[in-house]
Amino acid sequence: MDQSTRTRVAIIFGGVSSEHDVSCLTAGSVARAIDPERFEVVGIGITPSGRWVQVATADLLALDVADNALPRLDETRPDAVLIRGDGNGGGRIATLDDERLAEARDFDVAFALLHGPFGEDGTIQGLFEMMGIRYVGAGVAASAIGMDKDLMKHELRAAGLAVCPWVALDRHTWAADRAGLLLRMEADLAFPVYVKPARGGSSIGISRAETPAHLPAAIEEALRYDAKVIVEEGFVGAREIEVAVLDVLDGAPRTSLAGEIVVRTEDAFYDYAAKYLPEGQVDLVVPAPISDALLARVQKTGARTFRAMGAEGLSRVDLFVTPDEEIYVNELNTMPGFTHLSMYPMLWDASGLRYPDLIAELIELALTRPMGLR
Repeated sequence: MDQSTRTRVAIIFGGVSSEHDVSCLTAGSVARAIDPERFEVVGIGITPSGRWVQVATADLLALDVADNALPRLDETRPDAVLIRGDGNGGGRIATLDDERLAEARDFDVAFALLHGPFGEDGTIQGLFEMMGIRYVGAGVAASAIGMDKDLMKHELRAAGLAVCPWVALDRHTWAADRAGLLLRMEADLAFPVYVKPARGGSSIGISRAETPAHLPAAIEEALRYDAKVIVEEGFVGAREIEVAVLDVLDGAPRTSLAGEIVVRTEDAFYDYAAKYLPEGQVDLVVPAPISDALLARVQKTGARTFRAMGAEGLSRVDLFVTPDEEIYVNELNTMPGFTHLSMYPMLWDASGLRYPDLIAELIELALTRPMGLR
């Protein structure tokens, strides 16, 4: 293919959230898998301090796990500036050289591989909307609600979907009425429970509390990562089933085969190390060993959740399936883990859609979606 006809894709990664390293890992994985005959990669990083920088393609391709540690951006690169493009949905990134702009690179569409607050929560999506830049994935509202586990549960419950029982709190309510909140959780929730930062991801800051006595320490740990926390009932004996959803412009969203997260030991759960580092205490089983009838219900629930949230592009829907096959929605993730070893790409690969083709389809969706309010 003529190099000038390739679609220029800005891979935006890093960010200021606690998931910076995961985002860097994802960016490297996508850069290595994307079809170089169809797409030209434009690397744009956001450092842990929030500075935008240009990243050479060779550096982008090198982002990977090394010595059992995830990659991250350093702060030595010069600042860069994001600029509105020609009005056709593209943009431009340029490096600041004193008071001049240098090394300008144009792109046609943005693929923000950012996880967590200030990336997956509607903030960068709002920036793209204001600048008229096409981008992969969900819009502002779905991203914002999907980032906040408390708001998301309210939204899904209002749509008639069964969700896991939960209690939400923030730093102020915790400081003002710790004893009352603990009594409410003990009365309303069956233990064990999971204590989570409400607007976090990648299982960072999550703890399992086996008894009410374990709650205070778990809540304090979650509050280190977010001012808002949810305490969620854990279904003893339930299976953790996940399904990938892929948008279709004019029709019902597509759903993948299901996957299952299987813990190897009774006290393990799907934490940060299990998701992104070679060792871990869980197995990802794809496809999940479930009946065709249950798979159909899982896929229907996944599609309903996607539509109820107003999601676009891609989402992973996480479910609990009880021993009597009741289905509860745990959460929807608008920017799920997206390395080649993450559940979302694995589910589509098992369903017949290879990782490079999945990336291409998401980019094409973004390019063909009408601009403006979603």
